[in-house]
Amino acid sequence: MALGVYISVPFCRTKCSYCNFASDVFSKTVFETYVARVRADVERSRQIVAQMGGKFEHEVDSIYLGGGTPTVLDSVQLARIFDAVREQFAVRAEAEVTVECAPGTLTPGTVEGLLRCGVNRVSLGVQSFVDVEAAAVGRLHRHQTVLDDIARLRAAGTTNINIDLLAGLPHQTAESWEASLVEAAATGVPHVSVYMLEVDEDSRLGRELIAGGTRYHAHFVPDDESTADFYLAACEKLESVGIAQYEISNFARDRFQSRHNLKYWKRQPYLGFGVDAHSMLMSAASGADAVRFSTADSLEKYVSGAPLLQTVVSRHAALEESFFLGLRLTAGVDLRDMSRGFGEKAVELFQGTISEFVDGGLIDRCGDSVCLTSRGRLLSNEVFQSFISSADVSA
Repeated sequence: MALGVYISVPFCRTKCSYCNFASDVFSKTVFETYVARVRADVERSRQIVAQMGGKFEHEVDSIYLGGGTPTVLDSVQLARIFDAVREQFAVRAEAEVTVECAPGTLTPGTVEGLLRCGVNRVSLGVQSFVDVEAAAVGRLHRHQTVLDDIARLRAAGTTNINIDLLAGLPHQTAESWEASLVEAAATGVPHVSVYMLEVDEDSRLGRELIAGGTRYHAHFVPDDESTADFYLAACEKLESVGIAQYEISNFARDRFQSRHNLKYWKRQPYLGFGVDAHSMLMSAASGADAVRFSTADSLEKYVSGAPLLQTVVSRHAALEESFFLGLRLTAGVDLRDMSRGFGEKAVELFQGTISEFVDGGLIDRCGDSVCLTSRGRLLSNEVFQSFISSADVSA
């Protein structure tokens, strides 16, 4: 099975207050050191895979540069990363090649450089088309910046464009959220990702919300019920304009689903490079299903060569993953496929849990398939945890 390659670029022009990723603002003097380290890891990917106990896949059908903001690197640095991947792997001609970009970083020179690297899909971190909302969390663009970037990409021949939107931002109201949805639909982009604000200790805004403070406009953050309503409104609005939901947070026109991200939810092999990059490969050892491993989550530790963190995925763990990852997809989980892959007795472990959530309105069952309902998507973490717990109890 063809491999997906993920490369993390943890550099930003500014650190947004809601961001809980392993990214930050760094001096450009470290960019070259980082690119060299990523290239070195790509060049020894066969050795890394062997050390982790995975099966090496040579063919690649998706490449994804995420961040951070990969386009803070110059065109030469980006080209060196892509060149390293193409030198070590057989990248299919039809491969999906995505780069995440912050609006305002796509100069004509940058767009030209991306095209030379074979980039055919761009994901724009818009979050909000309402300027006051974007500014409140540290975004540097205005809504017109996004429209200009989309026009520039299309003029260069890139039409496979994603827009990220974030529900639950400070100052967001039902009216302003509707304005962002209308604007996103009006752009005609074929893919939209909708996330709900995560409140945790890993972001400045999250910590302030937990503390009950007012910094970072925390006292203007909508409550959980409003944020959930925003998400449901997005599902309805995007569906009405032909951008159908295919995963909890992702919506696309026909044939524009993210092939790379589908690998995560379908448990297909992917290999990650850079800070806080994760990998999953089929196991080369008998008795195990797969192996997962990840790099250090800080720039300093990664560049200094911190060891990888490895997790061997047993058949039992793979069964659990297949349920809670598969349920993220709108199509849900085909129980016949699960039985063929893991055996009928293994799938029977979940019948009680499935029935419970069907009765509770969180799961729909259509023949041999199960999928989350609209309410189930809002409570997805609760559903996923129950599948893990039920398997553990019955094992």
